[in-house]
Amino acid sequence: MNENEIGSLVVDTAVEIHKDLVPGLLESVYEAILAHELQRKGLSVKRQVVVPIVFRGMRFDEGFRADLIVEGNVVVELKSVDSINRAH
Repeated sequence: MNENEIGSLVVDTAVEIHKDLVPGLLESVYEAILAHELQRKGLSVKRQVVVPIVFRGMRFDEGFRADLIVEGNVVVELKSVDSINRAH
């Protein structure tokens, strides 16, 4: 499965979850459910993966924490907001 196919499956699964759940839950709830559903569909999913940053030869593990990494290839960053505004 290539990155586009994985991405499509992630988005489709997220939309399914969004339709079934009430809005306003914490991102961690959506993350747990999305990870579970993707694993149920046979995909490898890791949660809260530290993605280090290297700056001038120094490594910082505080650089970024990916919500999900699917199939070791696709980074998923979840957002849960009450409404979309200009910043989004």
